[in-house]
Amino acid sequence: MPLIDNAVYVTGHRIDDPKSLDETYELMDRLHGMAWIGLYRPDADEIHSIETEFGLHHLAVEDALTGHQRAKLERYGDTLFVVLRPARYLDAAEEVEFGEVHVFIGPGFVVTVRHAESPNLGAVRHRLEANPELLALGPEAVLYAIVDEVVDEYGPVVAGLQNDIDEIEKQLFGGDPDVSRRIYDLLGEVMEFQRAAHPLAGMLEALLRGAEKYQVDLEVQRGLRDVLDHVLAVVGQADAFRATLQNALTVHSTLTTQRQNDEMRRISEANLTLAEDTRKLSEASIQQGDEVKKISAWAAILFAPSLIAAIYGMNFDHMPELHWVWGYPAALAAMVVMAVVLYKVFKRNRWL
Repeated sequence: MPLIDNAVYVTGHRIDDPKSLDETYELMDRLHGMAWIGLYRPDADEIHSIETEFGLHHLAVEDALTGHQRAKLERYGDTLFVVLRPARYLDAAEEVEFGEVHVFIGPGFVVTVRHAESPNLGAVRHRLEANPELLALGPEAVLYAIVDEVVDEYGPVVAGLQNDIDEIEKQLFGGDPDVSRRIYDLLGEVMEFQRAAHPLAGMLEALLRGAEKYQVDLEVQRGLRDVLDHVLAVVGQADAFRATLQNALTVHSTLTTQRQNDEMRRISEANLTLAEDTRKLSEASIQQGDEVKKISAWAAILFAPSLIAAIYGMNFDHMPELHWVWGYPAALAAMVVMAVVLYKVFKRNRWL
């Protein structure tokens, strides 16, 4: 149900719990009290009813209906419209979940419009009801308590992000290949956290500057200053987280490049070793081929005279040139000539 909690307060005490918005308006007028209307993702009819009753600006109402607004503070006459971006750290998922809450405050009324589970406005209401002196200070006191709750919830977020960054540093120097993805994801969360927290400092300073003009109680001003101090601390931590993660990306890039260079160097050394082995093998093959050529050449040179001698050594009676007077010298000469010719041919072809 969009209407979560609806009450009218007089001098800081809860007087009644109206069952409808019309009943709330009637009690406010009759008791001259302050109404605090808590809505969760309201529909257009409820928002427009409140818009008509309290004279809210239509642009602020449109923002409250659509949501997805940046953190901001806007004043429309005697009405303030505040957008806050609460956050909470989810331990199981190790990620930050961001919410959105809109606050309208004006003379005698506070309207809160929540678009997420965070912040716990019920707890804020209970704390204020337990402190009627603070609640009696009016709508500005309620706004202070809501902003204080949002900033307090930033504490676990800062602790969770710090723990994630510590883990990333271990992954970074441990050579985890998935660390770059985690750095990018965490950097996105930190930047979103900055967008939620950074505007709060300016918003609180603006409230304090206008405190005297709009007669904000001194105690509320002190509370706002205290919240501002906490906001500045959170903003400083968020900025440091972003710088650390950006440095981590640079270191990761450097380490990745170094590992790639080392790998290329090892590959180059391996290629050089392989090339040297191939060269030696080629030289051995060439040397072996030269030896084979030499052996083959000498075998051919010796084969030619052996062929002639074998032919003329056959014991046949009817052979040509067998009874020549110059047959023997001619055979020897043929052997020598053939050997010399083969020697010169092989020498010219560099086989010898």
